[in-house]
Amino acid sequence: MQTILMTGGAGFIGSCFVRRAVARGGVRIINLDKLTYAGNPDSLPPNGERHELVVGDIGDGALVRQLLEKYQPSAIVNFAAESHVDRSIDGPLAFVETNVLGTCRLLEEVRRYYGQLSAELRAAFRFLHVSTDEVYGSLGAEGLFTETTSYSPNSPYSASKAASDHFVRAYHHTYGLPVLITNCSNNYGPFQFPEKLIPLMILNALEGKPLPVYGDGLNVRDWLFVEDHCEAIETVLARGVIGECYNVGGNNEQTNINIVKTICSTMDRLRPGLAHSPCESLIKYVKDRPGHDRRYAIDASKIARELGWQPKQDFQSGLEKTIQWYLDNPAWVERVQSGKYRRERLGLSD
Repeated sequence: MQTILMTGGAGFIGSCFVRRAVARGGVRIINLDKLTYAGNPDSLPPNGERHELVVGDIGDGALVRQLLEKYQPSAIVNFAAESHVDRSIDGPLAFVETNVLGTCRLLEEVRRYYGQLSAELRAAFRFLHVSTDEVYGSLGAEGLFTETTSYSPNSPYSASKAASDHFVRAYHHTYGLPVLITNCSNNYGPFQFPEKLIPLMILNALEGKPLPVYGDGLNVRDWLFVEDHCEAIETVLARGVIGECYNVGGNNEQTNINIVKTICSTMDRLRPGLAHSPCESLIKYVKDRPGHDRRYAIDASKIARELGWQPKQDFQSGLEKTIQWYLDNPAWVERVQSGKYRRERLGLSD
């Protein structure tokens, strides 16, 4: 049975990867997660032969070394990151600590471990770093981010992820570590922490609370269903070329206001009789986020051409699955909301 050491596997995307791996079989996941606000054991299968959750920090070199020596993984998949732009505006240093320093400390331990492997095990070993399209900055009205687009991060979050990408690449070129990097567009789907746009709007609409839309609502993002993203990561891990980067996108460019209106119309249909109907009456335009990138859009042709991956879910069907999941899982939502986060506005900077 293959063993993978995952970091950040209790988060939104990481937990989806874990659930898929456990359901598929043939792999054991050692899941290192600090369980910060967005890490949720409720999103994970129970500990057992195929999955073990270890609570800890990727920056804890002694712990990482212990896990590497004990479990002898053939791959590392690094999901661990502070990931919300608004939170990075409120507190950028936490993003530097986890996303930059934490990744570097992880790389150092992995480099040490890799150097001790036999030639046969070294040939099979991979370090896959999961990143974001936000490292590329903002697009104009046309064009797409490719793997050769220059980095131009505009928020503390994207700057920290850009730095971590560069360190991962540097460890390949300097030390020969067999790395892979994926840069994804905006993810959505079940189990997402409710500070993100789509679950925030779903839950606020359920409770008749305002649906805050930043600025004019015309900022554009490419939306990727989380199951499709995890399948792409599995594909890159299995067949990706060492040292290469792969952009992963959903081919679903949408303005923020269109996302919110689509959620509203879907909510009106799936949950008729809501107190505030039509749902669109709850939309409220609010002050824009500082440094809000205007448009992201991914060119995912490389991963399609070279590895044969394409997203399976179109946006309307993926969104409907997502909304239905939140409607069907109030206990999960209630437990998430029992923590510090209360869907308050973050990232105002003043």
